[in-house]
This record gives sequence, C-alpha cells and structure tokens, in this order.
Amino acid sequence: MKLVVMTKSTYFVEEDKILTALFEEGLDNLHISKTEKSALYLERLLSLIPNTYHRYITVHQHYYLKAEKSLAGIHLDTENAVPPIGYKGQIGRTCRNSMLLKEMRKSSDYVFLGNVYGSEHDNFDEEHTFSDFELNELNDQGLLGKRVYAMGGITLERISDIKQYGFGGVVVGEEFWNQFDLHADTDFKGIIKYFRKLQQATE
Repeated sequence: MKLVVMTKSTYFVEEDKILTALFEEGLDNLHISKTEKSALYLERLLSLIPNTYHRYITVHQHYYLKAEKSLAGIHLDTENAVPPIGYKGQIGRTCRNSMLLKEMRKSSDYVFLGNVYGSEHDNFDEEHTFSDFELNELNDQGLLGKRVYAMGGITLERISDIKQYGFGGVVVGEEFWNQFDLHADTDFKGIIKYFRKLQQATE
C-alpha cells in the first residue's frame, strides 16, 4: 500500500528540513500543494531539498517545474482541470464525486478519492464524506484498486479499514502535520516517529 504525504497549504520555516528528513526515512511520494500563488516560494522550497529526492515529488501548481526540476509528475486538483498543452509525464487527479471516478481513472495514472473521512487540506471546506456502504459499493464495482488512494481525514487508526476497502494507498495531510507544533517543537522527532508508524501500517 502506497503512503503519500501532502504538504501543508502554507509554507513554514522548517519545512525543507522536515521533508528532507522524511525522504531520508524512506518517503517516496510527496505532493506539494500550496495556496500561495507565486512560484518563487515553491522554487525556493525545491532548491532547499536535495536534488536526489526531486524524483519523488509531485506538484499541484506551477507545472513547468516538473521538467525544470525533474520531478515525478503533476496533479490536477479539480475534475475539470486539464494538463498543460504538450505535457508528457505522470498525471494524477483528485476526485470528490464517485460518479466521476471511473472516467477519471481512465484519464490519469492514479486518482486521489478526496474527502473519504473529511476535508483533506486545511484550506478546503467540509464536503460530502463517504459512508462504509458507499466505499464497499465502489470496491465491489471494481472502482478502487491499486491506482486509487484514499484522502481526507486519514489517520493511523483508520488505515486498517482503508485496506479492507481495496484502496491502493493513502494520502496523509492535515492530521500528519498536526504532529509538529510550529511554535513549540524544537526538533522533528514527533513527526518522524508518526511517519514510521504510518510506514508500518501501510506495509
């Protein structure tokens, strides 16, 4: 089962150090999604992360950086978003409507099924979440599988349930970053420890 880490929606001082430490622990799928519209901050963040880890990074904005920084791919956050003209490479999509899941699977390399348990990012409003019945129905219809990842409200305790639904991976975001207190923590031991537990749970 794949483990994906989604960044916080805002930049913070220690971010590059934590991300590098996570890569050193074995993180191989990082998604950078930010509300800041300027590309300068993203370019700076990428410049602070060793180049050897760039191939594990997918961007949700400023798609030109995929080629410029030799990143893993790009991700489209909305159902009607389209990749840049002439783009070649890995494409992921976020789907929050199960009626569109089948079609979105066809037009992408993988899909994040959003709002499985709740909002997946601190800048999203609460939307429809999926019931056990709905998730089982999607699984029975063969619409989940290894190329569909669960996103939204994903916690360590919920991973065993997610496995049973047939998801190919999980995306951790807000709950994951809550393991690091920007104002109080002086090291990254807490969030690294939590990451290790997530690794074990998704094996």
